[in-house]
Amino acid sequence: MAEFTLQNVSKSYGDQVALENVSMTIPDGSFVVLLGPTGAGKTTTLRMVSGLDKPDSGSVLINGVDVASQSPSQRNVAMVFQQYSLYPHLSVRDNLAFPLKSPMLKTPPDDIIRIVDKVAETLQISHKLDNKATELSGGEMQRVSIGRALVRNPQIYLMDEPLSSLDAKLRTDLRVELKRIQESLGATMLYVTHDQIEAMTMATHVGVLDHGKLVQFGTPREIYENPVSIYAASRLGIPKINIVPADMFPGAPSGAKSIGLRPEHIAIGEGAEGFVTRVEYLGDQTRLHLSVGPNDIITLADPHSTFRKGDKISISPKQNPIFFDASGARMN
Repeated sequence: MAEFTLQNVSKSYGDQVALENVSMTIPDGSFVVLLGPTGAGKTTTLRMVSGLDKPDSGSVLINGVDVASQSPSQRNVAMVFQQYSLYPHLSVRDNLAFPLKSPMLKTPPDDIIRIVDKVAETLQISHKLDNKATELSGGEMQRVSIGRALVRNPQIYLMDEPLSSLDAKLRTDLRVELKRIQESLGATMLYVTHDQIEAMTMATHVGVLDHGKLVQFGTPREIYENPVSIYAASRLGIPKINIVPADMFPGAPSGAKSIGLRPEHIAIGEGAEGFVTRVEYLGDQTRLHLSVGPNDIITLADPHSTFRKGDKISISPKQNPIFFDASGARMN
């Protein structure tokens, strides 16, 4: 494995700016998730790291060495895509072995057998090795696709939304599995997604991208608790952070335009008055949808609470709220 660093990387495709002055370090053995909507620059960042594209300016470093002239194979990276990229006429065993038979790797036959068996065991698909790829379920096909990367033992695994085409249960199962594999191998992974749950549950570090700019880079907890902007705050957290006018509660500093309140940071009992518009009973908690003046707010109540639609309610911040200025930047 290795440490990858992007230094002031910019990339444009014609008039479209894909990345703008992006700098970040992917530590050895880390699970870095790039988070953002379509067009944020996530896949372009993957392509910069892999060598599939070259930056217009800036540098990509591996262990401190500029690799601008190196191809993807020379960088020893492995990519996993949303689509499975399997050979349907080959067995699972032959699909897994295929990268090892590359003239560049020249892997001895005995080593191929050993590596394929080990990766299949890690992915819990040993019993499927003799099946054709077309005989597999969607989750099994994606495991094989991931396995084709694992057999390579690359310096970094690059994953472009590999779980997005799976159903909800499979996504949950493979999230747990992929994190387990990464930790057991001590692998370095750069993972692209628009799904904040994947970022929160798998990442050691999250990079929040917005129109080609790296807005914030840190642990999921850091970004959740200390976002640098409304945009960064809104990328993590379900339900989303509540953004309300600064004058809804007393104590806003001069220049504050908005207050950010996570649902769990709102106290019920006194303060600004509103009405319950919807109640969601989720077993371990009750989620209240409120209308406070013209503002829609979501907060959490005790799971045994008896709130009903139309109930009058008063709320206030439980702890120091986050204040944002007119541009959406954090003030405190």
